[in-house]
Amino acid sequence: MNGHTAVPHSYDYDLIVIGGGSGGLAAAKEAAKYEKKVMVLDFVTPTPLGTSWGLGGTCVNVGCIPKKLMHQAALLGQALQDSRKFGWQFPEEVKHNWMTMTESVQNYIGSLNWGYRVALREKKVTYENAYGEFVGPHTVKATNKRGVEKLYTAERFLIATGERPRYLGIPGDKEYCISSDDLFSLPYCPGKTLVVGASYVALECAGFLAGVGLDVTIMVRSILLRGFDQDIANKIGEYMEEHGINFIREFVPIKVEQIKEGTPGILKVTSKSTKGNEIIEGEYNTVLLAIGRDACTRKIGLDKVGVIINEKTGKIPVNDKEQTNVPYIYAIGDILQDKLELTPVAIQAGRLLVRRLYAGATTKCDYVNVPTTVFTPLEYGACGYSEEAAVEKFGEENIEVYHSHFWPLEWTVPSRDNNKCYAKIICNIQDSERVIGFHVLGPNAGEVTQGFAAAMKCGITKEQLDSTIGIHPVCAESDTA
Repeated sequence: MNGHTAVPHSYDYDLIVIGGGSGGLAAAKEAAKYEKKVMVLDFVTPTPLGTSWGLGGTCVNVGCIPKKLMHQAALLGQALQDSRKFGWQFPEEVKHNWMTMTESVQNYIGSLNWGYRVALREKKVTYENAYGEFVGPHTVKATNKRGVEKLYTAERFLIATGERPRYLGIPGDKEYCISSDDLFSLPYCPGKTLVVGASYVALECAGFLAGVGLDVTIMVRSILLRGFDQDIANKIGEYMEEHGINFIREFVPIKVEQIKEGTPGILKVTSKSTKGNEIIEGEYNTVLLAIGRDACTRKIGLDKVGVIINEKTGKIPVNDKEQTNVPYIYAIGDILQDKLELTPVAIQAGRLLVRRLYAGATTKCDYVNVPTTVFTPLEYGACGYSEEAAVEKFGEENIEVYHSHFWPLEWTVPSRDNNKCYAKIICNIQDSERVIGFHVLGPNAGEVTQGFAAAMKCGITKEQLDSTIGIHPVCAESDTA
């Protein structure tokens, strides 16, 4: 079929969703509420090492959910150490079992996969475990794992294909390295690990691997947590370094070789300085690449229907109604150009889009003041502008930054990490010192940030924040005065 094929007047479906992740599933279930005929096409292309997973997308299977659970495993290790000072007595040697952890995590994820399938069935949404790609106007081809192809038509389409980890494009990367897509179901303990990258994925994974007792090194090309507040990013790096994680700065791998096979084996990594010609070598059991993610948009036939993408990034530009340049095709989630790559954002955008299409609603997704948390060993919660972005947008003379260190009460008895937790509020002087940036570095940062995000949505000022009485004794108290 080509772009000139006549468009059928009656369609198989009202809406076909390509991608069964958080956003796609939320939109599909929402559309079913309005008695629309909906299909979800979801297919996980295995990683170079053969890892794949069930329905639910990145967040559930190889992202937020297993990451937070493994972060919890690391926190429990720290809690065990702290507990001695609180009177708990147990044998000196405490070990962590990687297989027990991954099996428990995967069992939970399996229950979520099953729950999603049941929910679609209950809502009468047709689900096919098949790869969807456009072949002509209003028409997709669905190819299942056995290679069987079927054509389906729909009045509207929603692209929610998400992203997958990027590889370095060097000798040995796809043969010997793993990505976050492989880590959470890795059938053996990774041992001595090199994490390549400085993204939140890199730092979170390095953090929990070190937290369960592994020897971890992070190789950083330039800065940590690009796009986040750099004051906070540097504090996170310092904390991780003080807690035994090694950093190799301003180097990039140029070759990965296998010295010894095994689970894990031994790999030799050759790296080159970004500042000169210096070459270094190191041996590791596992190399985890976390250098960024690429939008899954280049192999779904968008050229066949004329959907414009950013050729450099693969991202899709949309209007404020998540509509592409082709009026019957919409897109949500991580594949959108200049939008936040967060699960709750995709879910919200998907539901609101469907309500506008089928329920006469007018509310659009608000991409401003969206809170997020980086689950590094010292958690980082943020909402609104970073200090750098605030200076760029409003001018240094028009912003005021209030900041303080704090020491969680729970950490005082084990007497650890004094002066490491940090809170920062950025205010716009010209607008009654309205809070435009909120940043907190400390335990339970996500729980703390969620509440302040609601206050920022309501336009809270520094004066209102100061007049809020804190809860004593908790970490969030430090943000109210």
